[in-house]
Order: sequence, then C-alpha cells, then structure tokens
Amino acid sequence: MAFSPEAAFEFLGRAHRGGRLAHAYLITGEPGSGKRTLALRLAGLLGGDGRELEAAEPADAVEALKLPDVHTVEPESKSRLIRVEQTRELEKALQMRSSGSGRKVGILFDAERMNAAASNSFLKTLEEPPSNSLLLLLTAHPEMLLDTILSRCILVPLAAPPQREPEPRQRRLLDLLGRFAQGPEASLGDVFRMVREFTLLLAEAKTDVQEEGGAELKREESLYKQTTDGKWLEDREEHFKALSESRYLQARATLIETMLQWWGDVLRQQQEAGGLDFPSEADTAGTAAAARRFSTPEALRRVAALEGLRENFGRNVQEQLAIEVAFLGAFGEGAALEKTGR
Repeated sequence: MAFSPEAAFEFLGRAHRGGRLAHAYLITGEPGSGKRTLALRLAGLLGGDGRELEAAEPADAVEALKLPDVHTVEPESKSRLIRVEQTRELEKALQMRSSGSGRKVGILFDAERMNAAASNSFLKTLEEPPSNSLLLLLTAHPEMLLDTILSRCILVPLAAPPQREPEPRQRRLLDLLGRFAQGPEASLGDVFRMVREFTLLLAEAKTDVQEEGGAELKREESLYKQTTDGKWLEDREEHFKALSESRYLQARATLIETMLQWWGDVLRQQQEAGGLDFPSEADTAGTAAAARRFSTPEALRRVAALEGLRENFGRNVQEQLAIEVAFLGAFGEGAALEKTGR
C-alpha cells in the first residue's frame, strides 16, 4: 500500500514514539511525491530538538535546520553520481557521538545514483549500522539499487502525485513534440531544428539557475559580510557554483524525462492503456498521432535513443554531441538516418 507523505510521517512517528523505528528506510515514489519533504520532516523530528519540518523546499529546509546530527548525500559533479568518497564520509559522520539527545540521521537523495563502489561501501554501513543512527534512502527507481541494499531497508512507498500542469519549459517541449507527431516525415534539417530548440531550452534553464544562485549568494553576503572573513565568501561562492550546476542538471533531466514520458504515452495509446502522463497531449492528437504513425517496435527504438542520451550524460559525454546523436535516433526517419550512416 502506498502512503501519502503525511500518512507516512505519522506511521514513522508512531514507530519512533513506540521505540520500534528500524535503522534504515527506503522511501520510494515518483518525482513530486514528497520524498524529500518526508525525509526532512523526519530529520527535524529525530535529529536534535524534536521540531517537525514543514518547509516546501527541501534544500532550503536543510539549510534552515542546521542540525549537526543530520547528514545528507546527493549526486554531484557533472556525472550526477554519488561517489564512494561521499558514502565513506557519511559513515564517518554517523560514527561520531550525537551532539544532543536525538538520533544521527543520514539521508541519501537519489540513492539509485550511487556508483558501484559507493553501493558496496554503503552496503557495509547497512550491515553494521552505527549506533543511534537512522538511514533514509530516497529514490524514484528502487529497481536500480542492489538487491542486498533493498533487503536491508524497510520500504516506505509514496503514492503518485496528482497530475500537475507542465511547467513552461515542459510545455514548450511538448508543443515541439506535438508538431513532430503531426508533421510530415522528418528530414535531417527538421531533426536539427528540434535539436536547436531543445538546446535553447537548456540554455534558458542554465541562465535561470545561475541567476537564482547569484541572487541567493548576494542575500547571504548582505547578511554576513560584516561578521565573517573572506574565506567564508570564497567557500559560499564555490557552494553556489556547485548548487547551480546541480540544479541545471536536474532541469536537464526533467526535460529528458518529459520526452520519455511522451513516448511512453504513445506506447500506452497503442495498447489502449490508461494512466497517461500527459492526457492533454492525447486530446490535441499529439501522442495519438504518433501512436498511429509509428509501430510499437519503432516507438521502442526511439525510446531507447533517449534512454541512451540519459546514459551518455551519466558517462559525461559532451552534451551537444550526445543530444544530436539521440535526437537523430528518437526523431529521425529512415532517410535522415541513412544520410548520417546510422
């Protein structure tokens, strides 16, 4: 049975008050299901002073809590992976004595992004958990975790979030996909026009997150520049640089996921299945047109091209090249592919 975030919090809160809390929980759910907010509310409840966290933005909430016994790990660097150095640092932090009466809490955001070395390292932590600690693993893709990790965690599945309106950049991407579905056979030039429009969306996303990070840094400067030294400012600049990069990679991943969901709707309509991610696109004949136009094997081949794009980004392949190759596979027709020798 899947929980709402509130029901899951109440369930785990009762286990805590009854002394029945396990040492590790795997919180699963689709993007937007409330995994982060749930984990941070638990951290606020258990990690020091017993306060509940109700902040909407997880990153801001972690910054606001500043609890010394709450430790977080999430993907970093261009590869968007969790590295073994991060899991080892987490284990060291959890081995330390608690600063208060609460538990030491370790949270792994996007736990499926652990590389092989990190997974094996973290498995040892699960097998011999530090005393008075709680481990929370968050993922939308539990099938990507090692079976040995899954078997050592209590599963807390969260219900799918209600349908939400696409964000502006998603809306523009869906419009682009709709034009592709209803247009004539895509030429090589058509594919590269799609590449240019997608690249423009990415450029806008990068500008937005950089401006957001710059504004946050300025707010901190105005608050602390009179009371801290230059080293603090240097560290915060590096922090916001890394944060902006992470936010950009998340925005990029959202756009790729949007394309995969769109093709998933095409496949669902071919099978006359429900549960469309973008039901409004079926009404406008976007995914419906693609379902009529392409066979199921053709649609699956195009999905594979976009999944390859996500994998190439994980391997740190040059962004523009990876996009061009993937779009030729996902949106090119036979004639266009023959011209490139693919």
